[in-house]
Amino acid sequence: MTAKTKTVYFKSRDELLRVDLTSIIYFEADGNYTKFVSANGLTSMVFISLGSLENLLSLRYKDTPGRFARVGKSYIVNLNYIYRINTLKQELIMSDQRTFTQTISMSKIALKNLKELLSPTNKTDNK
Repeated sequence: MTAKTKTVYFKSRDELLRVDLTSIIYFEADGNYTKFVSANGLTSMVFISLGSLENLLSLRYKDTPGRFARVGKSYIVNLNYIYRINTLKQELIMSDQRTFTQTISMSKIALKNLKELLSPTNKTDNK
């Protein structure tokens, strides 16, 4: 592993799960659980709310903020994997532009907020 790898461990009564945060495409809320999807296609469910996970990520990345962003009520996405934001189709396309592409359906408002977060100085888009 490289020095930039950020690892988090999730444990339950019967399991221990090691997650390399740099490989996570997105996290998705499911009640008190959170599903995560990694770049190699692995998915898992962990018993932690999305809000608690958001706090954990802010602690892990306090020295390098801006890797993950909360998008709406249901998602936290890895900003490094955003390929396209299409507010008209209500789609967020995540890709490393080599090995995978993942499309996530989201509300227009959530996508507009994400678009604004990523391009705060670019005010030339038409509404």
